Amino acid sequence: MNSVLNNRVLPVSIVNLCRTFKTKVPRVRFAPSPTGYLHLGGLRTALYNYLFAKSRNGSFILRIEDTDQTRKVEGSVKALLKDLKWAGIECHEGPGIGGKYGPYVQSERLPIYQEHISKLLENGSAYKCFCTERRLNLLRRDAVRSQRIPKYDNRCRSLSEEDISEKIGAGSPYCIRFKLSSDCSAFEDLIFGGIAYDVSLNEGDPVLMKSDGYPTYHFANVVDDHLMDVTHVLRGVEWQISTTKHLLIYKAFGWTPPQFGHLPLIVNADGTKLSKRQSDVKVEDYRNNGIFPLALVNYITLSGGGFDHVPGAGVRLKSMDELAEEFQIDRISSHPSRLNPDLLQECNRLEIRRQLQDDQLSQTLVAKLQDLIKHTYPSQTLDIEKEHIKTVLNWAVARISKIEDLVSSKFGFLWILPSNNQMDIDKDLLHRLVEYLETQEVFEEPILKDKLREFSKNNNIKFPELMKILRSVLSGLSEGPGVAEMMHLLGKSQSLERIKAVVR
Repeated sequence: MNSVLNNRVLPVSIVNLCRTFKTKVPRVRFAPSPTGYLHLGGLRTALYNYLFAKSRNGSFILRIEDTDQTRKVEGSVKALLKDLKWAGIECHEGPGIGGKYGPYVQSERLPIYQEHISKLLENGSAYKCFCTERRLNLLRRDAVRSQRIPKYDNRCRSLSEEDISEKIGAGSPYCIRFKLSSDCSAFEDLIFGGIAYDVSLNEGDPVLMKSDGYPTYHFANVVDDHLMDVTHVLRGVEWQISTTKHLLIYKAFGWTPPQFGHLPLIVNADGTKLSKRQSDVKVEDYRNNGIFPLALVNYITLSGGGFDHVPGAGVRLKSMDELAEEFQIDRISSHPSRLNPDLLQECNRLEIRRQLQDDQLSQTLVAKLQDLIKHTYPSQTLDIEKEHIKTVLNWAVARISKIEDLVSSKFGFLWILPSNNQMDIDKDLLHRLVEYLETQEVFEEPILKDKLREFSKNNNIKFPELMKILRSVLSGLSEGPGVAEMMHLLGKSQSLERIKAVVR
């Protein structure tokens, strides 16, 4: 059976080659560069690889691709590991974890790359290039001026052994390039289907080994994926155009390539490209802004497909085990994944509700909110008893998307005991109100509202005026939830105590 794209037929041999991996226990990898923070796209790649491995009892490998030493950011690997752990993504092999296929940092694998580049030089698949940066820049400028595709002209391919020896003897620096063939390489993308592309039409021979002895991405990732026995490569769609080039390198070594699947772009709700410069793409920012890890994970899966989700059926928060059980590569959409911020808020709300239903998690949630309250109102007299906080959380879960919302000024009345010493209030009225409320056995919002309306009528005070007085007594604030709702939330004991404080 052949696969077709753009009127090109994928050779049966390549399709069959990919099928050989279907019977193997999968080994997948996440291979970021240590150039800064982990962003949402990187987390999505790591998550999908992890879920694919988890769903098939495979292995998830973390590999650090730091061959471009000029872009390396100190501390980024440590931060990356922290972000992955926070998100619930477990690495089976990698830096600091171990495994029989290490080292898992590319800068520690230089002898391996040197050994393998020698093989390509020996079999004639690669050659030494002595072209200077100045010459390459001139080629680029000339191509742009002539409206041609800028690419290397493969000049050093034709150097004789005598020329090469002379240049090496003179100490001329050189890199090592791969000889691209004009064959139209093809592969079956696990997400996009058949892909066929003649890379030599648009590119000159690519560099495999730089003059500083470090490999390029194209070379190192092929060598590492083969030596680490990677069976499936799930990565961003930006690498799709390079895959045919990678297949040629596999062919030059005589190796069987893994299967490839390319994840579509993540874009904003309006379809615009998600920029790394935006403040909402760093995983660290989501964590610092009160988003729970499981909420962020579900948010990502709702945006890109790959899971059971019926449109219009509402959002259901799923555990990592459930996501792994549901995950299917052929369900991933090839269209850009549009982010809907409302879904993130709903996912976080559902996670708060889930934690409240678990005794241990709810205790942690209460303790976290206690700390937030004390940090936000350090000089106030506070009511932060555990039962009070848990009652508030159960009430607030339908009104907030993160617990940090509960320490905003809008909800300050929940925690701050108001100072009523300066209030000019009819204390006799409040005394009668206390006696009246003490007889009420039910302190639910609708009943309270009716009772307060009845009290205002029987005591010749307008209902809005009574509400204004009570709001001031209970919270010291001019805004907030309705008074009956506030009293229900504070509870009978706390509400009466706050009123009595003024009566005394």
